[in-house]
Amino acid sequence: MTRTLLIDTDTASDDAVALIMALRSPEVRVAAITVVAGNVPVAQATSNALFTVELCGSDVPVYSGAEAPLLRKLVIADWFHGADGLGDHGYKPAKRRPEPGHAVDALIQNVRENPGIEIVTLGPLTNLAMALLREPKLAGWVKRCVVMGGAPCCAGNVTPAAEYNIWVDPEAARIVVHSGLPLEMVGWQLCCGDAVLHQEDIDRVLALKNPIAEFAMRSNSTAAEAFFKQTGQTGISLPDPVSMGIALNPALCTSSSEHYVEVEVSSELTRGMTVVDRLGVATDSRNRDVWATAIERERKIHVCWSLDIPKWKKLLFSALA
Repeated sequence: MTRTLLIDTDTASDDAVALIMALRSPEVRVAAITVVAGNVPVAQATSNALFTVELCGSDVPVYSGAEAPLLRKLVIADWFHGADGLGDHGYKPAKRRPEPGHAVDALIQNVRENPGIEIVTLGPLTNLAMALLREPKLAGWVKRCVVMGGAPCCAGNVTPAAEYNIWVDPEAARIVVHSGLPLEMVGWQLCCGDAVLHQEDIDRVLALKNPIAEFAMRSNSTAAEAFFKQTGQTGISLPDPVSMGIALNPALCTSSSEHYVEVEVSSELTRGMTVVDRLGVATDSRNRDVWATAIERERKIHVCWSLDIPKWKKLLFSALA
């Protein structure tokens, strides 16, 4: 039986590859793509989503959504993805236009109309938080929600404490974490190390000699340069395709566990930090006041700790072939 996905994205270079994986997968039907401001302004992110959908020959509807975080000024990641989010290679905009209506309304409608739908988020959680505020029952209608976001028990990629998607709109992330959605957190650290596409991987993809494979690599060229400056690692890092791989094939997550999680919204030093109670100390009487909401709602989150890298790369190469 084909599963139904809804993808929420701030479409830049790695998001585009994740969209390709979903749109070309025989295992799922993508009901809609909702777009949020993040890596680039929402108009550019919507244009990038439309370009990717058109490149794949798909007719999946694309909806433009939140233009800014709930309470904060938007901080884009053009330093990482380029001004256009796709490496500044001058891709011509798609002929298609976004669907009428707001992404939040489309998100609620698609969840309501597709029992058992699964959500994959690839950007800040503003759209999803707005949908939950507008329709609190939404959390109970979703079978699974895979979130590319967070730096569970590790260093962040935008501050020492936080991963970009959560840091951009921590208030939205906290709403989602508190919502009761069946969340699976796929942190950014899973795309590092051996999961990076090294030169032999890139050469293998380019040898496919098709427009989709070429676009996937070329659009990530600026991101690869930024990743090297940031981490010293050479190659293409793909956090969103890692999350999409786990969404498509849960077995790619080889180690996981459930924990109470909180999102820091008050401190500028640790803004957006995903605080994971890995040792289970939250229920200690000395900590209950801080973790009261999580404990009272029995709100634990499924955290993925490790990735089957060879099988993930095989899935990626298959999608681009």
